[in-house]
Parts: sequence; C-alpha cells; structure tokens
Amino acid sequence: MSALEKTLENIDSHLDESLDRLFTLLRMQSISTDPAYKDACREAGQYLVDTLNGVGFDASLRNTPGHPMVVAHHDGPADAPHVLFYGHYDVQPVDPIDLWDTPPFEPTMVEENGTKRFYCRGSSDDKGQLMTFVEACRGWKEATGELPCKVTILFEGEEESGSPSLEPFLDAAAEELKCNIALVCDTSMWDADTPAITTALRGMASDEVTIHAASRDLHSGYYGGAAQNPIHILSKILAELHDDSGAVTLEGFYDGVEETPDDIKQMWDGLGFSAAEFLGSIGLSMPSGEANRSVLEQTWARPTAEVNGITGGYTGEGFKTVIAAQASAKVSFRLVGTQDPHKVAAAFRKHVEERLPEDCTASFVSHGRNPATQLDYNLPELKKAAAALTEEWGKSAAIIAGGGSIPIVGNFKRQLGMDSLLIGFALADDAIHSPNEKYELKSFHKGIRSWARVLQALAQ
Repeated sequence: MSALEKTLENIDSHLDESLDRLFTLLRMQSISTDPAYKDACREAGQYLVDTLNGVGFDASLRNTPGHPMVVAHHDGPADAPHVLFYGHYDVQPVDPIDLWDTPPFEPTMVEENGTKRFYCRGSSDDKGQLMTFVEACRGWKEATGELPCKVTILFEGEEESGSPSLEPFLDAAAEELKCNIALVCDTSMWDADTPAITTALRGMASDEVTIHAASRDLHSGYYGGAAQNPIHILSKILAELHDDSGAVTLEGFYDGVEETPDDIKQMWDGLGFSAAEFLGSIGLSMPSGEANRSVLEQTWARPTAEVNGITGGYTGEGFKTVIAAQASAKVSFRLVGTQDPHKVAAAFRKHVEERLPEDCTASFVSHGRNPATQLDYNLPELKKAAAALTEEWGKSAAIIAGGGSIPIVGNFKRQLGMDSLLIGFALADDAIHSPNEKYELKSFHKGIRSWARVLQALAQ
C-alpha cells in the first residue's frame, strides 16, 4: 500500500473516534460576540491546542485583546511546500432558541431520507470544517509517522464577531505565519456530490451620501415648485449610476476588471445552475444587471453598484406634505479583479458632486473599503488540489467564485503575501448562523479524506 492508501484506510477505520473529538469541541459554547461565553471560547481554543499537540504539532494558545488564537507548527520533508491552514473555533449565538429542534450545543446524529447528518451550532461553520483538516493530519501521522507537507495552523476565536484582533496579530506574527499558500475551509461544495474550490471573492466599497438643500423641512404648498427637493435630486443621481444596458457609469469603474476565461465560463455553464430556479425562489423571473451576462457571471465575476437604502422626508404613518431638507442613501459597490475600492468610492463622490444643483451640498460617510481577491486560474496549487478532489469525489471539482467576501483571504494576501485555496465541504442547506445548523456525515468523512489527498498532491 502507498502512504496515501494507508492514510485513507486509517481515516476510514477511525471515523467514530474522529466524530467523538469533533462532538467534544461542538459541546463548547464558544460564542465570541457575547462576553458571557469568554471562558467557553478559551476552553475551545485550549482543547484544539491539546488536540494538535496530541497529533504531534507544536501548538500553543496566543492571547489577544479579545479571544485567543491557536497557532501550531509541524515539520515536513525538507523539499516539501509549507502550507498555512486557517479556520475559526468561535460560533454564532443560537437565538431564537425556541426554533431549535435539538439542543443547540448537544450534537445530535440523525438519519433523514437515507442521509446521516448531525445538528449542532458550529457543526458546519466552522468546527466541523476545521476538524476535517485536523483529522486528515492525524490520519497521516498515525499511518505513516509524518506529514507530506510542512504545516502551520491558525485557528481564530473572533471570526463571528468581526475579527478585531486579527490584523494586529497577523502583523506581529507575519514571519512566523508566512507560507507558500494558505488553505481556508470556510466555504461550500457546489452540491452534495461535487467538490468545489472558490477562486474569487468580491470586494466592496460602501458609502452613505446625504443631499442637503433648504435649512429646514418645507411646506410643499408654500414652497413646492420653487424650492429644491433633495429627494428628487438624490433619485436622479442614483438612477444615473447605470446606463440602459445595466453597466455602471462611474468614471474608471471597470479599470482592473478582466473578462472571465472562456474555459471557466464553459465550466460554469456545465454546473447545471438554473437562473429560473435561483430567481424563482425569491419571487423573481428576469435577471437584472449587465446585459448578455449569465447570472453566475453577474454574481461571481462582475462588479455591481447597488442602492441599499434611501431615507428622506416623512416616512411615518399617514401622510405629510413636506419637502425634506435632506435625503440620504446607502450605496455599495461589489468589486472584482484589481478594482481599487478607494478609486471607486472617489468616482462615486465625484458622480454625486457633479450633479448637484446650486444651493445644494453633499456629505459622505464611508462604510468600508475592501479589495477583491482573485486566484490565478493557472496556479499550480489550484490544479493539484482540483485533481485531488476529483479523485476523491469521482466528479470534477468545480472552480467557482463567491459573490460575497471572506476577509481573512484579503488579510493573507495584503499582510502575508499569500494566495489562498478555499476548499470547503459545507452545503447550501446547512443553515449556518440559523437554528438547526447541521453538517452531513458524508461531508465530514470525505472532507477528511479530501484534505489527506490535497496534502499529498501539494507535496508532489
């Protein structure tokens, strides 16, 4: 038997023990946002330290102003690459508690329609996911006495509460944590039988703009027709963010936006995604946005401008004939490629100011500037990992993108100069952040096997 075959056999024969270790971690109520659970967070971190030390890592708990980090190191062959694996051990609150069918911190295994799954807060996000990697390392060590790669592990305890300690910690520990590539297991499969690697995440620039006109709200009978109406002005400005084809009109907005390679678009077309079902599930039928773009391309690979909220004038019960003194809107731009969020925000402010009539002014409040992340489709590690996943699952790994953001990926790129492979085994119906969060037994078991294969592939 090869070293990999021995490892996979070890993983299969010790699955129940792997589950026991995960269930112990799941019972720890590590809710990072609530100070009442501070001790539980530390308990979870220490449990992971002890677990990793038991596998042969040099692991320790690192204090921060908030919840501690877990850092662990394990040597590998001299010529092997060095990987950094990231996960988080903190979880979301369980409210509303009355909507849980099982105790939220007591892992409960059930079989439903022939599928085994276990319910518990953190089972999918992210304790079940991070333990797939830990157990893959255990499988290698017990079967062969070594790991195929040099491995560093970073487990965070504040991801679900905004990661306030993360950036300063990465700055302070940069030399210790820099590796050839990062591995992040906080994403999903394409479906229950198709593994996936997420290669792109959109960034964001967001602003709140307020248009100021008269010194006070005005009676629309006395002043209507003569006084500037900031709601009218704001509406026109927002409407002119897009042209008739759905393209964003801001100057230089598409700088840094590259076309998705044809082979990737063909892969997306073959995923069996239904735009009609996607939109139909929310009561819509026709795609919006840029013309002649598929829904997957629109949500994964194209930038957007969205108005997220508008206020102005009287919005209470009944009716009040008033011309508002000011009107506000919250606007966000999802970014791709190498778009500069600061330049996009500046272009938006210029767009507003150029359209202001006399007697009116605009003020702005920034709500964040984060660049997108994009993995090179030709990255050797991407190809190796995809081949390893395909071998395990018997279906070609889907190379997908995400419409949202995972901040740690940007931190790794900016602060440590590392690309990240985002490989997760969650499913869309795992109900993360909601009552009755669950994780499939198949996801856990084959997730462990998948990481064992990925480590082997990266080492070759």
